Amino acid sequence: MKIVKLAVIAFAAASLGLLTPLTEAQEAGAQPIGVSVEQVSIIVNGWSAKQSLLGKPVYNDQGEKVGVLHDIIVAPDDAVSFAIIAAHQFIGVSQHDVAVPMTQIDVVNGKLVWAGATRAAVKSMPEFQYSRVRVTPIARRDYLHH
Repeated sequence: MKIVKLAVIAFAAASLGLLTPLTEAQEAGAQPIGVSVEQVSIIVNGWSAKQSLLGKPVYNDQGEKVGVLHDIIVAPDDAVSFAIIAAHQFIGVSQHDVAVPMTQIDVVNGKLVWAGATRAAVKSMPEFQYSRVRVTPIARRDYLHH
């Protein structure tokens, strides 16, 4: 009976990770897999593109809907550079996409806000063309830093 209890306790401890060996310190120059503790806090405080951004309406600071966030362009240096906003959308199909620096979009009271934007101003912006965006990302080592 004692052996069964010890086996159950050992199994429970192993399931909870209590019997796993301690991780070793990271070595300089080694590429860790996964994220660090610092990066986890950034992730937790960040926005999920799928859950909180894509397909959501974008309003101006007056509360008027000026578009819908369709896409996010990520630069090779990992920066989220541009939001692609549908300036005119009918039944989910975009008629006129525009590129906007992501730094101009904020969340105010749970809504995406593009301060200073108007429907007329957004519609008058040059149309964004996907044909100029890479379909296949380039390798970081091939990216020329500016």
